[in-house]
Amino acid sequence: MDRIMVKGINQNMDEIIGRWITKMKEEKGERFFHFMPEHLVEKTSREFAELMTSNITDPSNVTVANTERINDFTEKVVRFGWTIKFVNKAIDNFSEVVFVFLEENGIINESNLRPFILVFRNWINPLRESIIEAYSTEWERTVSLQKIALQELSASLIPVFDKISVMPLVGTIDTERAKLIMENLLEGVVSQRAEVVLLDITGVPVVDTMVAHHIIQAAEAVRLVGAKCMLVGIRPEIAQTIVALGIDLQEFTTKSTLQRGMQAALGLTNRAIVEVQA
Repeated sequence: MDRIMVKGINQNMDEIIGRWITKMKEEKGERFFHFMPEHLVEKTSREFAELMTSNITDPSNVTVANTERINDFTEKVVRFGWTIKFVNKAIDNFSEVVFVFLEENGIINESNLRPFILVFRNWINPLRESIIEAYSTEWERTVSLQKIALQELSASLIPVFDKISVMPLVGTIDTERAKLIMENLLEGVVSQRAEVVLLDITGVPVVDTMVAHHIIQAAEAVRLVGAKCMLVGIRPEIAQTIVALGIDLQEFTTKSTLQRGMQAALGLTNRAIVEVQA
């Protein structure tokens, strides 16, 4: 019976894929099938269809010969931005399209309905579990790599003038990231021979007691290696939070913007920006 189903699917694969694409385009919030190039949608859809039909005759094939194909496909759809919910819906829609198509063409009828339901169950459930497990693993790997890249990019000390450096901070600052900031800050101050360091928190969404504690520690460490630390990018809502929490930032200079901080830093190094008359 499963071989009859495979034959019916393979002989009508183009129509099944077309129906499946139509159903996927109707999903709420769907972007991939509407905005990606047509050839990419067609290629990805065919890969998905081949993956979905690869284990009908032998469900154990999902965990043996098919593992590499599943991993390759999940890696691709993670890059395309498919969510786990969307992947699950894709599987449901494909099995529904196949069932309706086989029913329309008389392959599934009242006399063999129960056996075919069993075939579908043995086909879909193991495949769903394998795809979702591979997707979860790939998603965790992608998020981990992105987190590492963000940490490295957002904790760099940048020399902007002789003796003046800036460290722009972006995103949430936790204990692990604060340690990275501290290491890069101290190494950068020494290697760049900076006398003034500007910590720019414009890109930090929330400053709570813990974040302020990490910033104060960083400023104190900079002072101990012979440089001055200035906190810039303090937005009005951040200023209100700092006051409400009773956080004491009086020991080092604060400025509302990076521009004003840079002007103050030039003053601390006995320099100024002078407009040249034409």
